[in-house]
Amino acid sequence: MSFKEYPSREALMAGLGQTIAGELRAALSKGAATLSVPGGTTPGPIFDALAQEDLDWPRVAVMLNDERWVGEESSRSNTRLLKERLLVAKAARARLVPLYAPTETPEESLDKLAEGIIPHLPITSLLLGMGADMHTASLFPGADKLAQALAGNAPVLMALRAEAAGEPRITLTAPVLKQARHIHILITGPEKLDAYQRALTLSPTEAPVAAVLPQATVHWAA
Repeated sequence: MSFKEYPSREALMAGLGQTIAGELRAALSKGAATLSVPGGTTPGPIFDALAQEDLDWPRVAVMLNDERWVGEESSRSNTRLLKERLLVAKAARARLVPLYAPTETPEESLDKLAEGIIPHLPITSLLLGMGADMHTASLFPGADKLAQALAGNAPVLMALRAEAAGEPRITLTAPVLKQARHIHILITGPEKLDAYQRALTLSPTEAPVAAVLPQATVHWAA
């Protein structure tokens, strides 16, 4: 685990974007690459920068860490955000690996979606966020199947429900996240810094982000 502090959020976004681009470029020099990213607006500047990178994008598989079980017509769809912010410009040629299907519940689509993910593992570059409650991806404290999703024998993909999550969620599980070649956690502000410091002293059940912290680089700016 390592912790990297930046003088500003702008410096963080620029620096981390360049780091991820370099990791993808190195992987592409030997074959294909997989990039997994969070939803939300915080990583938007990184998406903007990556979208302009001269990479062999057709050989890059892009997938979300997790998704709310809503269609792309919803403003809460991470897939929608990804298509609007990352899979544009030069990155429009990347391959999107879906984490949503138009079924009533995520359980109905788990097997098919997992089949699409498995060929692109392990993840080359994994960018994660973290909530003030110390969740990452859709591994929320108190989620109904958190223990199963943290277990070493967890399937690639699981559906979880938690009070803090709102809609049902679908998420990559802890083993998939931990096996990524490069793991980056993006946090900003004093509240997230405090949550990260607390997570260092807690178990993954209490602070799910703790499951990946030993292998991760945490990037922070005030």
